[in-house]
Amino acid sequence: MSVHARERRSTPARIARPIALHTIVIVIGVFVIVPIVYGILGGFKDNPQLANNPIGLPAPWVPENYTNVLASSDFWRQVFNSSLIALSTALVTVGVSALAAFVFARFAFRGRELLFTIFAAGLMFPFAVAILPLFIILRFFGLLNNPLGVILPQAAFGLALTIIILRSFFRSIPHEVEEAAILDGCSPFGFFWRILLPMARPALATVSVLAVVNSWNNFFLPLVVFNDKVWWTLPVGVQQFSGQYSADTAKILAYVVLAMIPALAFYAVAERQLIGGLTAGATKG
Repeated sequence: MSVHARERRSTPARIARPIALHTIVIVIGVFVIVPIVYGILGGFKDNPQLANNPIGLPAPWVPENYTNVLASSDFWRQVFNSSLIALSTALVTVGVSALAAFVFARFAFRGRELLFTIFAAGLMFPFAVAILPLFIILRFFGLLNNPLGVILPQAAFGLALTIIILRSFFRSIPHEVEEAAILDGCSPFGFFWRILLPMARPALATVSVLAVVNSWNNFFLPLVVFNDKVWWTLPVGVQQFSGQYSADTAKILAYVVLAMIPALAFYAVAERQLIGGLTAGATKG
């Protein structure tokens, strides 16, 4: 078979593949966007409109569903609580994991791989399995109705994945860089703080975004730890609001949409760092 004949046969395949990929992306995008659009428009309707015209545009528009939520002090308190807990969780998770990953990546000692395997094994255990002993421990230390009762367990469960990602990146840094730093009088911790961390900014940004998003979306642990509504986070607030206004679907949709906005805005800002960090880890690890 000639080269030109093979090229003619392969041309339809080259054309069909991008079309198939674009079709799949469009279908997935529709499944993601349609519920969001429905929720946004539903928040501008009243309940009779939702019953009679669930898909069409609001007629008339009812912005009071959104303005009433925005005027609520409970909503803004929950935004603050979620932000405080998410940022604190990310700080603790990334700080501890960076130190541990530095030791696993740059120091050779007996039992290193076994200890690292134990950390990696933590990925196999779902969070719900540990909720009962965790609740007993938090009650023993008086951390119920305390933000530390959510921050510390979230950070502990986030260590495994964070250490794996950072260790892979730290190991990609050439040893010649460390040797040059030591010759210049840099201590191991000085190399970690002054050289390694600045070089690992993409990986640090990646694990920070993952920690913030996981904490922001966590519903089960805040529900168990916080009995006082003063410390409710947004996921818990959405659930309680849905129960309180179970007959007012339009108001619930407005509350859910507004609760999504901070997380979506954060992810939109951090998306480039997240993808760039994962790509850097995949190519360097």
